[in-house]
Amino acid sequence: MKLYDSQGAPNPRRVRMFMAEKGISCENQQFNIVKGENLDPAFLAKSPRGMLPALELDDGTVIDETIAICRYFEETQPEPPLMGTDPKSKAIITSRERQMEFDGLLSAADAFRNSFPGFAKRGLGGSVGSVEAIPALAERGKAMVSRFYENLDKQLANSTYVAGDEFSIADITALCSIDFAQGAARVPMPESCKNLRRWYDAVSARPSAKA
Repeated sequence: MKLYDSQGAPNPRRVRMFMAEKGISCENQQFNIVKGENLDPAFLAKSPRGMLPALELDDGTVIDETIAICRYFEETQPEPPLMGTDPKSKAIITSRERQMEFDGLLSAADAFRNSFPGFAKRGLGGSVGSVEAIPALAERGKAMVSRFYENLDKQLANSTYVAGDEFSIADITALCSIDFAQGAARVPMPESCKNLRRWYDAVSARPSAKA
């Protein structure tokens, strides 16, 4: 089994954190996304979309979506559970995880991809060809990240973690989204978000956060 990875990118980090929480390790091959190494013909022959992360199984099957990869690990190694244990918890965690991805990570990605000079002709990820960046989308992305911070802060006033009182994949996506937003997208977490800061410090202290 091999993980096609890119250090510094948020989606591969989500998988590495998930694996670390599960105690799973495998062969790892790094790609430089800025240099376009994920668009090399040899990699595209394995994963035509050129997306990272991707997981190659021992039988040659390649899985190229973050949550699909995590689902594979959840099914093959259920403990500790990170995606729910019953219909209700699974639905709640899925809902919250998707909110973290759509409201946080995708907004930060818009802010970064449409402002970073290296992606001026690569406004969309993967092997989609030349797509012009749109500076206005960067500003909208930053505004959406700020709204994401405020909403998550309110929600964390009533729960220990993003999807309730147990750590889950929703927390992994939220942490990776926030670190990416504060770093690459340059949208800092507001000092006023005390609940968010409490959660952030606790989750950042987990060993998996260093994965």
